[in-house]
Amino acid sequence: MTTLAAFVLGTPDPPALADFYRALLGWQEVERDPEWVRLRAPGEERPSLSFQLETDHTPPVWPQEPGTQQMQAHLDLQVDDLEAETETERACALGATLEEHQPQKTVRVLRDPHGHPFCFFLPGA
Repeated sequence: MTTLAAFVLGTPDPPALADFYRALLGWQEVERDPEWVRLRAPGEERPSLSFQLETDHTPPVWPQEPGTQQMQAHLDLQVDDLEAETETERACALGATLEEHQPQKTVRVLRDPHGHPFCFFLPGA
């Protein structure tokens, strides 16, 4: 049996990026050192979200363009409401940026403070 245990984001500053996602998701920190931080949802063992030191991290270009750093993964985060924009505004207040290019009405594409794309989406979307 194979189980997804964690998703890992590379970043030049694991503690800082972990602090952003801890505040955004309300998850608990379960491990921290300068080169590695791991978060998980309260009461859950898996999956966790981890951050590892990558001193040469280059954020992807969005939307994708040939010959540029391509997005190889992103996080999809379910929210209750996109129209009220409360989660988008909160994420931006925490340090995220809203992307200009939005491919769908039921999704909001943002970037975390270190340039990783993530999406807010509605249940059932």
